[in-house]
Amino acid sequence: MTEELSSPIAENAPPAGTHDADIDQLFGPNGPLGQIVGGFRPRLAQTDMAKAIAEAIAQQTTLIAEAGTGTGKTFAYLVPALLWGGKVIVSTGTKNLQDQLFLRDIPTVRKALSAPVSIALLKGRANYVCHFHLERTLQNGRMTSREDVGHLREISRFMKTTSSGDKAELAKVPETALIWNLVTSTRDTCLGAECQYYQDCFVMKARKEAQQADVVVVNHHLFFADVALKDTGVAELLPSANTIIFDEAHQLPEVATLFFGDTVSTSQILELCRDVLAEGLSHARDGADWAKVVMPVEKAARDLRLAFPQDVVRLSLNQIAPSSIFFPALETLRQEFDGMIATLEKQAERAETIEQCRTRAIELGMRIDSWNKQDTVKTKTKTSTSSTKDAVHADPEGRVLWVEAFSTSLQLHQTPLSIAPIFNKQREGVPRTWIFTSATLAVKNDFQHYASQMGLAGEPAQSWPSPFAYNEQGLLYVPQNLPQPNSPEYTDAVIDAALPVIEAAGGRTFLLCTSLRAVNRAAERLRAEFEERKLPFPLLVQGEAGRTELLDRFRAAGNAVLIGSQSFWEGVDVRGEALSLVIIDKLPFSPPDDPVLAARIEALEKKGMNGFMHHQLPAAIINLKQGAGRLIRDESDRGVLMICDPRLISKGYGKRIWQSLPPFKRTRDLDVVTAFWRTDSSSN
Repeated sequence: MTEELSSPIAENAPPAGTHDADIDQLFGPNGPLGQIVGGFRPRLAQTDMAKAIAEAIAQQTTLIAEAGTGTGKTFAYLVPALLWGGKVIVSTGTKNLQDQLFLRDIPTVRKALSAPVSIALLKGRANYVCHFHLERTLQNGRMTSREDVGHLREISRFMKTTSSGDKAELAKVPETALIWNLVTSTRDTCLGAECQYYQDCFVMKARKEAQQADVVVVNHHLFFADVALKDTGVAELLPSANTIIFDEAHQLPEVATLFFGDTVSTSQILELCRDVLAEGLSHARDGADWAKVVMPVEKAARDLRLAFPQDVVRLSLNQIAPSSIFFPALETLRQEFDGMIATLEKQAERAETIEQCRTRAIELGMRIDSWNKQDTVKTKTKTSTSSTKDAVHADPEGRVLWVEAFSTSLQLHQTPLSIAPIFNKQREGVPRTWIFTSATLAVKNDFQHYASQMGLAGEPAQSWPSPFAYNEQGLLYVPQNLPQPNSPEYTDAVIDAALPVIEAAGGRTFLLCTSLRAVNRAAERLRAEFEERKLPFPLLVQGEAGRTELLDRFRAAGNAVLIGSQSFWEGVDVRGEALSLVIIDKLPFSPPDDPVLAARIEALEKKGMNGFMHHQLPAAIINLKQGAGRLIRDESDRGVLMICDPRLISKGYGKRIWQSLPPFKRTRDLDVVTAFWRTDSSSN
């Protein structure tokens, strides 16, 4: 291998196109990747994508890169990034994908290229065991179950051998175990440099390693949490980064919206009250009647939730009646909160943990104030004629104010109408390369929707098609005679249409639903039908076990039927015959009562655009492409994509949707579908 290939980027990037020959050699039939990576074979789309990314790195520009399933986009961006990217941050969609990049993909490419780059993994602080909180939990012994006691023992043992403190390394304790909340820190509960364990802190150690590494792997939540909160260490990395790569970049608009907005919940308030009571009694028992300090705040928080009698509700500010008890309840909460802060002010010097509670209380109070003191709220309490438009205009930052109530808590949200101007500010300043890549960024090769969401209008965008022969490997089936998706009997009609197809497929099915209600009804129906028809297909249902466990059981069974909602639409890779049928119940349009969606549509229509065609439809298509992408995962896969929604045929926009999907053969005939698998079995 040439010396140039084995050294990272020089400070002055070479001119565009000079790496093309190197990339041809690296991805060629006799190149280093073929020698190291089992089953590697040259793919023109992968090589072309790598060249485009190398050019973006050389020019320090932005590139939106859509790569169809099977293109090999991970290696397409890692090869140029490791060789010429300088300090690189790779951000991906989930912690599982982070681990895969850090433990498998990057070491493989580094070995193949003989590239002397150091790599680091950085996760959010909740992923690292905290020495202080572990010791405190061991001393307090406030365990609620025997399971917690066993898990705590395992964590204590783990701490004696781990060098990273990353809970992902401790498989014996499930990631969802409640004990993790007691042995990790949050931004609110971290003592920082005041902590006696600061020198040994795993969070600080991970951040230091990330600062020193050539390539740092993070996830989107961490990246945007840091941009918004300055709490994850990414802010320390950004100034020195030459190249930022977002894999699974289709998730960015939603993640960024989450973090560029602000949410305050009654759960946070009740959690603070519990900590105030515990710390007050531990360190300043004589300083106040702590139960009387927190009780009025707890009552006010619960009363605020009770302002909405429904179990689950999402309302924009203008949808709350001016006479609602919500407004006085919010004012009462703020007043009681001030009383608790006053007590904490007097006692803060008694202990570091009480001072920490005071800081948290002041910050929470400011966030409630920020919501409560918007001009829109004042307008709302004076007049009943305010509208979403008024609410948006009253906030100079273009934020939507809304509330969301769950069974036991209530959240106050401020959500930006658009993240584009905020994200553009993050990209200003030092020139660097920004790569946005995913299998689903475009609608019929049109990137306008994604680019406008992210503030990337005018930036270069390219698409590389999948190498799979979709017209031979797959079939798109839209059943006939289904009712409209809003009819009460719709899910039952979907199951009636799906049963003969599931039976013909021999199980081996994902049923992807657009709502949890549909998941539950479909599970109820299929359980009864399988039993009655004596069908031997294991039924796996989202919620009955963790996602990883369900997928492991699905692969192992070989003939299972898995029913899931949004979390199974993407990031799921089941290759081979175990998955031969993907059924999608409805086109995945966002709920029309979503307050943020309503405000965004109104803002678009004020500009003379069509909210449905310019926002709802492209968003649904990108989501649908993710769901459809579960079916064909390699060159030997075969299967049927069954989309039950009759709007795919009956509506004018239906053609735009199926033209954006992989180019499967299409049919509405059940006999053609069953013949597809008969052909499959006879050829084996």
